[in-house]
Amino acid sequence: MQGQPKRRIRPAQKIKAKQGKEEKMHPQPVYEKEREALRLRNKVAIITGGDSGIGRAVAIAFAKEGANVVIAYLQDHKDARETADRIEAIGQQLLLIPGDIRKPAHCKKIVQQTIKQFGKIDIVVNNAAIQFPQEKLAAITPRQLRSTFETNIFAQFYLVQAAEPHLKKDASIINTTSVTAYRGSSHLLDYSATKGAIVSFTRSLSAYFAKKGIRVNAVAPGPVWTPLIPTTFPPSHVASFGSDTPLGRAGEPVEIAYAFLFLASDEASYITGQVIHANGGEIVNT
Repeated sequence: MQGQPKRRIRPAQKIKAKQGKEEKMHPQPVYEKEREALRLRNKVAIITGGDSGIGRAVAIAFAKEGANVVIAYLQDHKDARETADRIEAIGQQLLLIPGDIRKPAHCKKIVQQTIKQFGKIDIVVNNAAIQFPQEKLAAITPRQLRSTFETNIFAQFYLVQAAEPHLKKDASIINTTSVTAYRGSSHLLDYSATKGAIVSFTRSLSAYFAKKGIRVNAVAPGPVWTPLIPTTFPPSHVASFGSDTPLGRAGEPVEIAYAFLFLASDEASYITGQVIHANGGEIVNT
């Protein structure tokens, strides 16, 4: 941290040799390390909104890499069961927990049930979100505004607060933000505001957890083909959704899931407080 005395973490040294400089370094730089055949072997991951869309893809990707998965979802039992069936087919354990993550008591329940079944929490993925497109600012009611903020950002606070006592060194928190946090969206004003809040939450939370060796990062998807799109946008918008990206298409959930997998794995051990922009090529200010 700036302004604080610097802690000595290696012997003071100056190398003057023109050749063989590296062999004189103490300790030696680390250039490789063994990688688990399964990157998330025996890890336990909580994923909100894990029944469909990006959350489902993340749950499946994690399971394929050896994680046991807790899927927190609202009420779409059919989608949740389909996701569960796939994870069971992969051979991993899972726990389905329906309920409203806008309520702090439910977030505590998610954590309690996870600990009861698996005994630990290694990864928290704050992914669940809602959006209500509105062409007019006046159309955003206080009820809509509250619901969007309670679901998209308040719930992230609640779940992390509940999980904190159980998070150990090398645990990982990954939040889903959005490209709209960086470039805005005229018809998703409240949604974009929550996604901007998630960026700040991620950066601040990473500083909070850094001394404990717990990493906090985020993924900012661009347009992705998920159930949220045809259920919230008009048909004409759905027909061309994602065509304005540099890659000319919307992303698939699995393409976004790999960013979460990377951040959850040991391969991202020196990354915290950052956002991966999986958005089809749109350049945004970071």
